[in-house]
This record gives sequence, C-alpha cells and structure tokens, in this order.
Amino acid sequence: MLEAVNSQIFMTTLLNLAPSQGYLLLIVYGILMIFITYFFARWKKYRSIQGFLVAERNVKWWLGAASIAASWIWAPALFVSVQMAYQKGLAGIFWFTFPNIIALLIFIWLAPKIRDKLPFGYTLPQWIKFRLQSEKVHKMYLFPYFFYQLMAVAVQLFAGGSLVSFLTGIPLINVMIIMAVTVLIYAFISGLESSFVTDFIQFILIIVGVVVVVPWAIYAAGGWSTVVAGFGGVTGQFKNIFDPSVAFSFGIVTAIGLISGAISDQQYWQRAFAIKKSNLVPSFIFGAIMFGIVPVALSVLGFLAANGNLGIVLPVGTDVSMIGVATVSRLLPLSAVALFVVMLLSALYSTLDSGVVAASALYVTDVVKYSDREKEILRKIDEGENLTSEEEVIGKTLDNKGVRNSRKAMFGITVLGLLVALAVTYIPGFGLKHLWWIFNTVAACVVVPTILSLYWSRLDARGVFWGVLVSFVVGVPLFVYGNIIDRPVWIVGASLFIIAVSTGFCLLMTKKR
Repeated sequence: MLEAVNSQIFMTTLLNLAPSQGYLLLIVYGILMIFITYFFARWKKYRSIQGFLVAERNVKWWLGAASIAASWIWAPALFVSVQMAYQKGLAGIFWFTFPNIIALLIFIWLAPKIRDKLPFGYTLPQWIKFRLQSEKVHKMYLFPYFFYQLMAVAVQLFAGGSLVSFLTGIPLINVMIIMAVTVLIYAFISGLESSFVTDFIQFILIIVGVVVVVPWAIYAAGGWSTVVAGFGGVTGQFKNIFDPSVAFSFGIVTAIGLISGAISDQQYWQRAFAIKKSNLVPSFIFGAIMFGIVPVALSVLGFLAANGNLGIVLPVGTDVSMIGVATVSRLLPLSAVALFVVMLLSALYSTLDSGVVAASALYVTDVVKYSDREKEILRKIDEGENLTSEEEVIGKTLDNKGVRNSRKAMFGITVLGLLVALAVTYIPGFGLKHLWWIFNTVAACVVVPTILSLYWSRLDARGVFWGVLVSFVVGVPLFVYGNIIDRPVWIVGASLFIIAVSTGFCLLMTKKR
C-alpha cells in the first residue's frame, strides 16, 4: 500500500514537468549549443580535413581537459553510477569510479607515445595499419572501433530520450530525434572543434548542476545522516568498499570494460592527435580528476534512494538506472528538476557529438580510398610542406571532399544509432547497464594488441588477427550468455577469457628476431 502511495506521489511530481516545457527545454538547449558553435568555431580553417578532424593539432590543455572529462561523463557515469550506489552501496560506487579514472589516466602514457610514432595521425586503426602492414588486421580493427561509436551514439540517445520522456511524457522517439538533429547541426559546422567548444560549456553546466542539486537534495532529505543511512545500498549489506562479492561480480567486469573501452574508443585517440603535444599529459590528468568528481557527487542520490525512510520508489516498469532522477523528482521542486535535466543533457550531448565526430574520422581516414598521388598531397599538407600550384588545387578539392565525407559519416552513424536505441526499447529486461557492458566487452577484444602495438617490437599481425577473432567469436557470446542467465561466474570468466586469449595469441605468434 505504501509503495502504491509513493508511486502515485512520484508520478504526480513527474506530471508537473509538462510536455510543452520539455520541448521548450530541448529546443532552447539545442539553439544555445548551435549558437555557441557557430560563434566560436565556424572559421574557414575548419573546412580542411586537418581542421575538421583534429582541430589543427593545437588544442590548449584546459580545453582538452574539459573535453576529455565531459566526453567520458556519458550515460553510464550519470545513471549507472547512481544505480550502483543505490544497489551496491559504497562498494558499487567505488568499483564504478576508480576504474573510470584509471581508464583516462592511462592516456598520459599512451597519448604521447602514439604522437611520437604517428605525429600526423588521425585514428588508432590507421596506426595499426601502419604498424602491422596488414589490410586484414586493419579491417578487423575497424569493426570494434565503429561499433563502439555506434553504441556510444545509441546509448546517449537511449538514455537522454528515456530521461526526458520519463519526466515529461514526450514520446521517446520525438526526444531522440530532437537530440540527434541538434548534434548533427552543430557537428556539421566545424567537426571536432565544435565538440571541444560545446564540451567546455557542457562541463560547466554539469558542475553547476552538481553543485546546486546534490547539496539541495541532501538538505531536503534531512541532512548528511540520511545519506549515511544509505551507504549499504538498498539492502544495507554493502558498506564495505572492498566487499568481495561486489568486487568479483561487478568490479572485475567493470574494470576490464572501462579500461578496454577507453583504449578502444576513437574519441580519446582523436583527442590525443588534436591536443597540442606538450599539453597531452596535463589534459588527461586534469580530465580524469574532473571526471571523477561527477559520479562521486551523484552517488549521493543513490544513497538517498537506498534510505528506505525517504520512500523513494520507481514506477512499475521503469529501468532502475533512473533512480537518481526519481530521487531529485521526489525531493526537490520543479526548478531543481529542470536544472538536473539540463545537467544530464549536457553530459549526454557531450558524448553524443564526440561519438559522431569520432566515427567521421574513422570513415574519412580508414574507409575512403585515395590514389597514391592524393595520399602524397595529403601528407604534404599534414606536414606543412610547400605545394605546387597544381597540388594546391588538388589539396583544396581533397579537403572539401574530406569534409563532405565526414558529414556523410556523421549522418550515417547518427541514423544507425537512433535505430539501435529504438530497438533496445523493445527488448524486455534489457537495460542501460547491459548495453554498456556488451560494447565494452567487444572493445576488450582489441585492448591488449593495441597496447602491445605501441610498446612491443615483436608484435605480429598473425597473433593480433587470431587473438581478436577468437576473443570475439567465443568470448563475446559467452559474455552475453552469462548476462542472460545472470551468472557472475560466466560473466567474469568470459571477460578474463577475452583478455587471456588476445594476449596469448599475440605472445605465441611473434615476429622472428
């Protein structure tokens, strides 16, 4: 009876944010991002391939750090972090946040390394092709890298659409279409530079939302003691940060998935090529720290929801990842709910546009074919060599063609992501957490060969090919099956199998000395 009453109260709160208000919020937010991009990043230089895809390799450290943090604050950081605090208490939020920070810090070594080895590069698969001299391995690498961007787009549309639809009653498809169109418009203006500029503004909005909403929720709930009461999660049994059951069932899979995800995400390799080389280390250090603030702060909402005395419940059929939104809606007035939505949309948009731009870099660099002469002219442009008058004409044509192809790829990945997001809504019992785990598991198939390609001279294309192939064909289905039957042993075992197999083949099939 109490649950029914609470659910009714909660739904009444949701209805206060009318569909008209939701549409207004989405449209105003979209216009703001488009205006910011047009005003700050519409310059002529971004009509070149180098400008459009890597912002002329001269991004400042503070802009890079904000972009790295904002791009990594995506749907899982916003929703799964709160969900884990709610379900698994202190142990859940620790095993979510710590691997996330480590995943970004790894790039303080990887980013300078790849800039040394491929100073005028654009993508990680491009490096793999150059390093291993294998078309077969290059094509194999493109699958997880494109798949990761597809899932990044789909997850942001799914989470953002669900959020606004959940709070306003706007049809899910309408919300996702508005988000997709908005991102395409400002990404079309200047490519990666648009992502850097909007990421900076979006990160500010995220921090403002956290600083206002979280303390306000604590106050409204009755003070810090109400947060402490939820430290054990909704069952009360997970107050120990290093709880072995959480470490095994969630921690290992999360750590492998997050670290693999970052290393197998073109978004961060693209930033490694775009940020000024001397700024790479401070950008990734501060980006990791700035990121960590957000899930830790938002975990408070999960702890409040876990406090049974507050009576926070989700309507029947609502995904548990929405528990943070439920907490804010239950405790705070409409103005706070609107600010919270703006904060969440900022984080989702920042990753959505990054995924769209990253996919365009993969397409232009690794899929579009160029003649030998065109490749030579593009190399001269990248390296700043003088061109003949004829080469300048060809170079301008190639730049125009590259920007057009980038925009085609942006449109294509967005439409596919929208279709995947719609499909997910029709799969019973399939939530954001499962989608997140699956694409991180696909990413895990290539993480070891990627690191070895930068540091180990004896890495051979044969070992990479067979290691990735077996990991994907055997490991990923085992992981999916483990999630279907909900067996932690299968899930963890599949994750470890993928890492072990990809490593084993690379070590067994090596180049001769």
